[in-house]
Amino acid sequence: MKAFRQLLRTQTSVFLRDKIALFFTLLFPVVFILIFGFVWGGVEGPEKVTLGLLVVGECDPVLEESLAAQATVTVRRYEGRAQLEADLSQRKIGLGLVWDGDVLLFLQDPTRVQEGYALAEVAQGIAAEMDLRRQGLAPVVEVERRNVGRTLESGWFRMIVPGIMAFSVLMSGLLAVSGRITQMKERRLLDRLLVTPMSPTALLAAIAGVRLVAGFLSTFVTLGLAVILFRVQFDVSWALYVLFVIVATLGSMGLGTLIALLVRRPSSASTVASIVAQIMLFLSGVYFPIEFLPAFLRALGKAVPLTYMVEGMRYVTGVADMSATRFALITVGLFVVGVGLFPVLSRYVVSVGRR
Repeated sequence: MKAFRQLLRTQTSVFLRDKIALFFTLLFPVVFILIFGFVWGGVEGPEKVTLGLLVVGECDPVLEESLAAQATVTVRRYEGRAQLEADLSQRKIGLGLVWDGDVLLFLQDPTRVQEGYALAEVAQGIAAEMDLRRQGLAPVVEVERRNVGRTLESGWFRMIVPGIMAFSVLMSGLLAVSGRITQMKERRLLDRLLVTPMSPTALLAAIAGVRLVAGFLSTFVTLGLAVILFRVQFDVSWALYVLFVIVATLGSMGLGTLIALLVRRPSSASTVASIVAQIMLFLSGVYFPIEFLPAFLRALGKAVPLTYMVEGMRYVTGVADMSATRFALITVGLFVVGVGLFPVLSRYVVSVGRR
């Protein structure tokens, strides 16, 4: 036990000196949470839109009623179109509206790509409301939005956070094998260690233990930053969270084993692992929904392990719902990949004389 504790301390020291592993496991999630958090603002739910209104001639009561019915719209009135367009270009207002008694003319800044679709929906809602009121009609169907299941109402930033958590766990496990172990193998450090009474299993257990701690620390810090800085709410199932981080780390180490076996040069294994991870990051729906991808890329995305790690992480943090059966299948699948390849890792990667 004393020898194992010393091995743990050694592997912890080695991990802290590994700049690539340290970045992808601890710093990468923090950097991206800050970037995406300040871009999206961490705001969940509808935002208020300031609408600049210019009425040419007499004001129409129906228009006033239609604008008053928009819960997310704040009206700012203008006397001239030049000032309205100037404030719109300077983003002092989100949307412009000119009414000449016959036509509703909406003005929108085309450079506001992120909010463009939402602003267009606001304009369509105002036009539809006014059209109904002028005809003396009321909406045929009243729509009320309700969330079902244990999932809270989600904005896209809230979906990104567990995706980044899953990616950091993936990199922690991948680089544990394709990075650290293959480097030890190339430098013949394993040969020196394995001629001692220490077993390959003890070495793997020490490396896995360090990566598990790093994975828990990374995901917890990522979650905490999102909650504290951007006021994002999560309904975390802590028991499932602990279980899933452990299983995902083991599964990632299994994937790292495959890369270490397929890449002949150990020095290239970590580079290949980083490239593969970036491809999976693009296909797994971390940054944008998989549904946005072409059909053939969606099919590839379903074959990517990170896709299911992201789904599982979103489930345990209460961001997305899924059946208990599907979560169990994902968890068991990752566990089988990790534990199933453990003997392979012990025999072929951590064996004396194999390079």
